[in-house]
Amino acid sequence: MPNRRKNSKVLYVVFFLLLLNVFLFVHDRRDSDRGLVFAMLDVGQGDALYIESPTGTQVLVDGGPLRKILGKLSEVMPSYDRKIDALIMTHSDSDHISGFSEVLSAYEVGQMFEPGVATDSLIYENLKKELEEKKIPSVIARKGMRLHLGGGAVIDIIFPDRDVYDWETNMASLVLKLTYGDVSFMLTGDALIETEELILKETPAEFLKSTYLKAGHHGSKTSTSQKFAEAVSPEYALISAGRENNYGHPHPEVLEILKSIGAQILRTDHSGTLWIKCKGTPYPNMQGDPLHVIHRFL
Repeated sequence: MPNRRKNSKVLYVVFFLLLLNVFLFVHDRRDSDRGLVFAMLDVGQGDALYIESPTGTQVLVDGGPLRKILGKLSEVMPSYDRKIDALIMTHSDSDHISGFSEVLSAYEVGQMFEPGVATDSLIYENLKKELEEKKIPSVIARKGMRLHLGGGAVIDIIFPDRDVYDWETNMASLVLKLTYGDVSFMLTGDALIETEELILKETPAEFLKSTYLKAGHHGSKTSTSQKFAEAVSPEYALISAGRENNYGHPHPEVLEILKSIGAQILRTDHSGTLWIKCKGTPYPNMQGDPLHVIHRFL
């Protein structure tokens, strides 16, 4: 009888190890072939963008409104993964940062990047306190910073290019360009047309061209001017907006501008979370640890 029990235990162990090997084989194949993953999360009337580099570095650009982000992150991240390498706050409006507090409670976060705008927002002040209590470094992002995500994926800070401490929050919104091989994303937060004009003046035209454009301010007519849209010249335009929202986003004028430049429009209020998986040649000559900051790319 004891020998039979012993043999049963051995069989269970062998069976478990076989299953583990199969899991690791599938997992390794998936990881080696995953490329860059980008998702515009359907958080309603707000913004939350998930980025995962080919080597697994995870970045969340904005956290959406309250009680939206955790459920959406569970759709793009495995349940056992409780770490996010970096949060990027494009600006401090509640529909972009309220969810960050929930993220900090549920995940281990490496660092935060922000534009450095003064605000009397209680949500922002509480978020800053949480970052300090958890000893999470907060970096003021400026034009000329390049974030190396690993595997050849990079994020370049395009704006702000100056001190925006006392600016209006949307005007001072971070504008980023995510690049992996020949695929790129222009991520504009809630940047206004006035911000776009500053970018057009100070940024080489060839650098603005991107495969994807995240339309600023949920497709509001205060963003995405004809000139800026033409300069970016995207194949696809991404819009994050709540279904039947009270703001009329996206605005018909913006939709017409995007159509006039030949962009295919993809919207969370129509399609839910937008998943984009990119394969391609990594960005050249990029070495170092993930999220290593390299200054002066322009």
